[in-house]
Amino acid sequence: MSKTGLLLVGHGSTLPFNKDLVENTAGIITKKHPEYVVRCGFMNINSPSIGEALASFQGEHINSLVVVPLFLAKGVHIVKDIPEAIGLDEGKNRGTFSLNGRTIPLLYADPIGSDPLLAELMIRNAKRALSDL
Repeated sequence: MSKTGLLLVGHGSTLPFNKDLVENTAGIITKKHPEYVVRCGFMNINSPSIGEALASFQGEHINSLVVVPLFLAKGVHIVKDIPEAIGLDEGKNRGTFSLNGRTIPLLYADPIGSDPLLAELMIRNAKRALSDL
């Protein structure tokens, strides 16, 4: 059965928290959504790099690859750096990826953005902080 490749892209940091968050999120997706082959890649500092993560899909049986930035909002990394790293022109969200001697669609997803789920997470975090009073 063919699956979809999912590359979660994090910023990277000298502290472990960003890498842990991206890797834990990838683990949650893997457990809940077996239809995805999930990998992580990082803009800088942490490994694997985006290029290394893309290369790790070689040998996998996927029919498309979606690159999902684990960022809240658009900025220079979302608009310029990540598209460049995945071989897309600025402003484009579709391209192709060479995999195992064939070409598959490569799609670039939006960052998290403003979403009611994000608002609910902020309320949950506020309530958790208030419970410490």
